Amino acid sequence: MGDLNDSVFSGTLPVLPQHAFDEGRLADFIRTNVGPFAGNLQVAQFKGGQSNPTFLVQAGGERFVLRRKPPGALLPSAHAVEREHRVMSALAATDVPVPRTLALCEDPDVIGSTFFLMAHVPGRIFWDPTLPGHTPVERRALLNELNRVIAALHCVDPAAVGLSDYGKPGAYLARQVARWTQQYRAAETERIEAVDRLIEWLPAHLPSDDAPPAIVHGDYRLDNVIFHPTEPRILAVLDWELSTLGHPLVDFAYHCMTWRMDGHTGRGLGDLSALELDALGIPPEAHYVSQYCERTGRTGIPGAAWSYYLIFNLFRLTSILQGVTRRALQGNAASAEALTTGQRARPLAEQAWRMAQDLMRHR
Repeated sequence: MGDLNDSVFSGTLPVLPQHAFDEGRLADFIRTNVGPFAGNLQVAQFKGGQSNPTFLVQAGGERFVLRRKPPGALLPSAHAVEREHRVMSALAATDVPVPRTLALCEDPDVIGSTFFLMAHVPGRIFWDPTLPGHTPVERRALLNELNRVIAALHCVDPAAVGLSDYGKPGAYLARQVARWTQQYRAAETERIEAVDRLIEWLPAHLPSDDAPPAIVHGDYRLDNVIFHPTEPRILAVLDWELSTLGHPLVDFAYHCMTWRMDGHTGRGLGDLSALELDALGIPPEAHYVSQYCERTGRTGIPGAAWSYYLIFNLFRLTSILQGVTRRALQGNAASAEALTTGQRARPLAEQAWRMAQDLMRHR
């Protein structure tokens, strides 16, 4: 796999025309709600990210990050930046590193949609899970930290941080299957037979939903965290728009899809052998899962349930990618790479259906 930590995803570009807004109004909002600053406001748009447009805002000597809902017609319950603001504010005093939130604006008259401001966190974002340019020792340390932080998140007591009402109680997985089926149908741009089969199969084979609810990120992966500039230490977990209260193992399985996806279906490790992973210093999936279980006090995860969680998450990602495709075709996607990214939906769905068939054969 090539080095994806490059100009395609990293850095900023001028604000895209479809995401432009009145920067004078934003300057007034910052002066009123964050603090005074001298000089002009400067705004650039981050290249990475597919969903909520994200901007680097420089106001005097201060640097902020702005996350906003995209303009145009949106899918139900998508792009919930106000929830991002709430969960990051709640986690500020925990072991989960998050950017410091500064202000939430739900008045569309300011820049045209709901947005929030947070502190800019300088550091490293890695896009390629093979972590090119690092030694095996460095890779092990970075992935160990990635594992530590998601385990820390799932150990936070939602009630202790004021998030006991952050999601609906019970039947999390059944509701997720229904939700992402609805999201897929709302965004559908072509018929994919494997998706139709999964939509029928998933609700008919739900495993028991026996875990106490935890705060789940919903999109925890290597490129959604900022590492310290020189240390294997995460300074901030980003992109909380899919967070809720739910089943921690479903959330962890989404994160572990990296070990199942290959270079054709995503930025994954699935086309590397155990020997190749070992040479890179990357733990195999089973070892990474056992690290998480040790940190969260679990004795293990039943194999059939783990397979189901992975299948569901491949389907869920297919639905997310279908939404990316739809926005790209409408012209309001957050990334120039959106259409290419959306084309991964079909092979992901087909992989998920093969895994479902394999699970049924071995039951």
